[in-house]
Amino acid sequence: MFEFYPQIKWVHIACVLASGTLFALRGLLVQAGHAGAAQWEPVRWLSYAIDTTLLTAALMLVSILPGAMFANGWLTTKLVLLVAYVVLAMLALKRARTPRARRAFYVAALATYVYMLGVARMHHPLSWLHGWLA
Repeated sequence: MFEFYPQIKWVHIACVLASGTLFALRGLLVQAGHAGAAQWEPVRWLSYAIDTTLLTAALMLVSILPGAMFANGWLTTKLVLLVAYVVLAMLALKRARTPRARRAFYVAALATYVYMLGVARMHHPLSWLHGWLA
């Protein structure tokens, strides 16, 4: 399966960007007072499809990578951040009770997403801070 690594990685990256963009747009709709449009069934199903493809590609990549890739903790950091991002996004889109709380969770989810991108890009738990602090 290693011969398909570049294609799988490309699908993974494309889905990461599509998922983040869709969340950002849905979050903006919620912030603008159009929560119904953000929760519109075709939009939710698109989100599920993108995230399922993303998870499938991620699991395929993990199965291809050598065990040494787990040595410095960047993949573990990414997984912990992913759980935090999912919880924050869920609160931002529908679970938080007040508009102020939804806004705070939205900003926190976006910040977590950007930090996760840095962890993936730098292959280091410090993310974008790695170059400045190391």
